[in-house]
Amino acid sequence: DLGPQRLTGIRKLFTEMFAFQLVSSRAMASKTPVGFIGLGNMGNPMAKNLVKHGYPIIACDVFPEACKEFQELGTQVADSPADVADKADRIITMLPSNPNAIEVYIGTNGILKKVKKGSLLIDSSTIDPEVSKELAKETEKMGAVFMDAPVSGGVGAARAGNLTFMVGGVEQEFDAAKELLTCMGSNVVYCGEVGTGQAAKICNNMLLAISMIGTAETMNLGIRLGLDPKLLAKILNMSSGRCWSSDTYNPVPGVMEGVPSANNYQGGFGTTLMAKDLGLAQISATNTKSPVPLGSLAHQIYRIMSAKGYAQKDFSSVFQFLREEENL
Repeated sequence: DLGPQRLTGIRKLFTEMFAFQLVSSRAMASKTPVGFIGLGNMGNPMAKNLVKHGYPIIACDVFPEACKEFQELGTQVADSPADVADKADRIITMLPSNPNAIEVYIGTNGILKKVKKGSLLIDSSTIDPEVSKELAKETEKMGAVFMDAPVSGGVGAARAGNLTFMVGGVEQEFDAAKELLTCMGSNVVYCGEVGTGQAAKICNNMLLAISMIGTAETMNLGIRLGLDPKLLAKILNMSSGRCWSSDTYNPVPGVMEGVPSANNYQGGFGTTLMAKDLGLAQISATNTKSPVPLGSLAHQIYRIMSAKGYAQKDFSSVFQFLREEENL
């Protein structure tokens, strides 16, 4: 005969066992393979952080050498985006531009050729919000979910897992996306419907470009007035002119360590990519009839730099560009 106390104990035991099985099954499900397409300066460290958090990766890049490092780590490498979609129902893409994103999603060997129903597709590229909306429509036709989740923070934050993600898409899917994105970033912000993540990123990068040019001009002027660059940077960073470009990513060689200006402007965020993002801002400004005079000027400066040998250098090389112009 089972007394009340013993029955209660048995019920508690079964409840705990069921809860453990549920948690275990969820943990197992969370560690199913994640596709990652685009292993460049940003995608490489982002994918590595997913691996660090225990997610098996199915890697893919248009350049096979980009996958070599992951292959050596035992990561599965796919031949095409379609191949990734065939093997994973959660995919993250990190691509340079509109054409790349369109090709990866709806091209001949694109994700949507073999995407599974219910799959979650997260695009962390910085592209035109209208392109994101079109990709979302095509994805929806296949019974899958598309979310735009561009990032801010640069290569350093990508390595440290401190990126900021700006997410656009169906709100009910945000938690599923956040599970993966928090492995790569410290801030994951829901912005609204598809395209709003891109809108936030474009606005952020326009301000970043303007502030970087302003910081470079200011540092150059101060140096020509006889100020020590480290001293000037210190004063700026304790004064009202302080900004991310001055205190975290200073463009003057010798002022800070661990930034592109300390390494001949190698690595980081390329000038051509900044020019591309500023071009997206210009298109959006035209579409919304928004005056952006400083954004337009920044766009032209980075386009000129791209044509004058700075294309592959970090965008903070605008300091070097201004110095050379003044030496003519």
